[in-house]
Amino acid sequence: MIDWKKFSRPIVALAPMADMTDLPFCLICKEYGAPLMFREMVSSEAVIRMNPKTLEMARFDERERPLIQQIFGSDPHVMAEAARMIEDRNHPDGIDINMGCPVYNIVSNFNGAFLIKDPDRAHAIIREVAAAVKVPISVKTRLGWSKDTDCLDFVKVIEDAGASLISIHGRTKEQGYAGIVNWDRVGEARQRTKLPVLVNGDINSVESAKEALRRSSADGVLIGRGALGNPWLFDELIRGLGGMDMNPAPTLDERIAVVRRHARMHLDRYGERGFVKLRKHLPYYFKKELAQSMSWIDIKDLRHRLVTVATLEDLEMVLDSIKQD
Repeated sequence: MIDWKKFSRPIVALAPMADMTDLPFCLICKEYGAPLMFREMVSSEAVIRMNPKTLEMARFDERERPLIQQIFGSDPHVMAEAARMIEDRNHPDGIDINMGCPVYNIVSNFNGAFLIKDPDRAHAIIREVAAAVKVPISVKTRLGWSKDTDCLDFVKVIEDAGASLISIHGRTKEQGYAGIVNWDRVGEARQRTKLPVLVNGDINSVESAKEALRRSSADGVLIGRGALGNPWLFDELIRGLGGMDMNPAPTLDERIAVVRRHARMHLDRYGERGFVKLRKHLPYYFKKELAQSMSWIDIKDLRHRLVTVATLEDLEMVLDSIKQD
């Protein structure tokens, strides 16, 4: 169980990302220094229906701890029962409630960021989940639905309902993942609550983390897309924010070795039939920024080949092809 008062500052955590922060990727991030994991969201409705796929998604490895499981839903009673079941079955260190996902399939069913528009329902969900489990409850949300000032009142709702921590993505639902992130507004919300706050959105380097913390006065950073293909970011953040010397950037060989390890973990988790799920991760390991250091290969073509692999053998062939002669 997490005690946020004792967790070292600044908090550095991996954000929950649907279809991304699963067991293999969390283990990879843990290897490279991620102190805290927020697992991808699972449906509360599916949990209480004992859906095998959903229950398997919520299973984790002890090496991932401390770990917080995120859930989503719109019914307070269902959310509470799902949280209780997850605690009884898996014993995570905390439960996180998704009140920020902007995806249509989520908000159209009154889940995710829709709850910013329905503070009474949001309050009831947090209150009932907090009463149903022993572990601390946190909430991940956004600046608002269409107005980036919605969060100023919404953080008070979250605190009053019994949450222990708030993570705020610095965009509105209508912005999605586009446009400029507003860390200053997160800072205004931070002043409206006594709860610890994590700032989220466009944090992909030590410099951006320092700026986000400065402008938001948050207690820590929640790293999302910046960690995809870059688990080394966590070591960089721990060292950079702690005033320590930085380790060298990963070499191409080290990068390839991590991809191979990620792929094998993925196979162990999902088997051959699930290998295609890895495709979402692979291009991130070879971002456009690497083009200059890999001048002998067409990065765009490489990324295209990576999203078409179907087996470990396919992937090995692609990886072997990018080694410099």
